[in-house]
Amino acid sequence: MRRVLFLALGMGGLLACGSPPAPDESPPAESVDARTEAAPAHTEADEAQAIFEATLLPEDSLDAEAPPAAGDSEERVRLTPVERLGKLLFFDRGLSEPSGQACAVCHGPSVGWTGPELLINATGSVYEGAVKGRFGNRKPPSSAYATPAPILHLKDARKALFVGGNFWDGRATGEELGNPAADQAQGPFLNPVEQNNPSEAVVVAKVCRGPYASLFRSVYGSSICQNVARAYDAIALAIAAYEDSPEVNAFTSKYDAWLAGRAELSSQERWGLRLFEGKALCANCHPSQPGPRGKPPLFTDFTYDNLGVPRNLLNPWYWQREFNPLGPFWVDYGLGAFLQTREEWRPFARGNLGKVKVPTLRNVDKRPYPGFIKAYGHNGYFKSLESIVHFYNTRDVLPVCLPEFPGTPGEDCWPPPEVGLNLNTDELGNLGLTPQEEAAIVAFLRTLSDGYFQRH
Repeated sequence: MRRVLFLALGMGGLLACGSPPAPDESPPAESVDARTEAAPAHTEADEAQAIFEATLLPEDSLDAEAPPAAGDSEERVRLTPVERLGKLLFFDRGLSEPSGQACAVCHGPSVGWTGPELLINATGSVYEGAVKGRFGNRKPPSSAYATPAPILHLKDARKALFVGGNFWDGRATGEELGNPAADQAQGPFLNPVEQNNPSEAVVVAKVCRGPYASLFRSVYGSSICQNVARAYDAIALAIAAYEDSPEVNAFTSKYDAWLAGRAELSSQERWGLRLFEGKALCANCHPSQPGPRGKPPLFTDFTYDNLGVPRNLLNPWYWQREFNPLGPFWVDYGLGAFLQTREEWRPFARGNLGKVKVPTLRNVDKRPYPGFIKAYGHNGYFKSLESIVHFYNTRDVLPVCLPEFPGTPGEDCWPPPEVGLNLNTDELGNLGLTPQEEAAIVAFLRTLSDGYFQRH
């Protein structure tokens, strides 16, 4: 039976092989330990609490020379009342059951508003919820630069092409509140593997009895707490307002400075940009040029794609039997699985199996210190920019890893995709990039981290 299970996990177009990740994708224990020696002693929960407490203070009492409360940008942003309310909600560790799980615990500003814990990123890449031992099924996406996403809609029926929405699978459509980011903000509060609140009423009660209840009423009216549904929507809209603020969507990277004529890109970074927009085809899904009236590029077109990412066998979701009865046989079908739940979109589900949202590349390399490990891909399979760029370049060049013919992923072979349907074979897989060209693209991607300059 063990042999049958091993072969089932190792073979087939939908399941990845059991080969370990490449060395740069999953560092050995001593490497991770060495990197953590340079890590700050505080946890992301401590940082969230500190930011929350600082945000509670009246803005006029804040020292203009003090460091900013979120992230490591040199610029302090003055927030509107609704944005400040949203920030308090985002960093409030009391809005989970039990308390301790703020939005920021999975979306840390110091790492570009995504997963902030090195050891988690280096392994399963999925974060633990408020209840110990409960994990979700995907890596936290960045909460920055997500607010411009349109409401999920079918753009091209012939191609089964959907655009917009939020979450990796698009299920926060934006139809409820007119804003996918606001729809998304409502999800984690009631998710038992995230913040685990039993009802909307419990969340509203915590806010209406909390230390910023007066601000909540000031923004949304003195009677807001008398209507649970309206108050719950207001909470989500406030979080989305903060996520849309200049503190989160800062547009202060080196690339932004270069576009504004305030910085120079190195020759390698300029070469990387040319490759990004040309030979490597990256800009097809991650537009890099300013929009109308000089609008900064978002580096995402809000579409969905199946890159052929292998399964992350260290994902703890595979062992969450209470919430995942399929166990290790669970397959992440992405947008296609969500479309199957909607009668009007069900005819397009098969054409979207395995597709996940195209993420922004802004802050893709933002990290608190050089040795910090970030995870890439919707399941965090890749552990460095170098490895995922190499995957884009060589996915269809290297043979498939098989249990009978072991090899090092990324060097001798690649594991098969988790979902073998609807693979993007037009824009990645055999790009013909040299190692030097791959390195140039990585150098360019590193220019997209916010905090390089002050916009005002």
